[in-house]
Amino acid sequence: MIKITVKTFFTIIFGIFTVCGASANDTPLLRAGVSLNSQVPIELMGTWRVVSNLETTNAVGTFKPLGVDIWNLFKTSDVITLSNPLSGAKASVDVEFVKNNTVKFSKSGNYDNQNLTDTVEITISGDRFVGKNYLLLTSPNGGEKKATYTLKGTKISGGNITED
Repeated sequence: MIKITVKTFFTIIFGIFTVCGASANDTPLLRAGVSLNSQVPIELMGTWRVVSNLETTNAVGTFKPLGVDIWNLFKTSDVITLSNPLSGAKASVDVEFVKNNTVKFSKSGNYDNQNLTDTVEITISGDRFVGKNYLLLTSPNGGEKKATYTLKGTKISGGNITED
């Protein structure tokens, strides 16, 4: 009886995957995986002093050549939030890539009636990180302004400094 039930179960599952695999666009109907947020090194969480230097841009005058910011990165459940107490900005980030101590994340939002996509890729080494920040500012008429910054971060304090 158990042998027949197990065989029937696998036959049904195989049939479902066969039907799903034969869809018009080969688009999976169900996707499961582990959140990348859980793979982000704990060393990233905390408060950082971040210096950014403009490396390239197609819109001189739009992006400042040098920036100094404070980043507070904290994790609540499985959501990573980046806040900047100097500007008051706060956003959840989407983790795109994690390998060892290298993390790539992005955030998007409206900025002066334009869409700003901010992608950061950094490698953490102890209380420091280095990396790149790629900015894409898209206007409603389809125009794009781009900038690439080099980043250097120094940890000010570990863990969360804000309660959320």
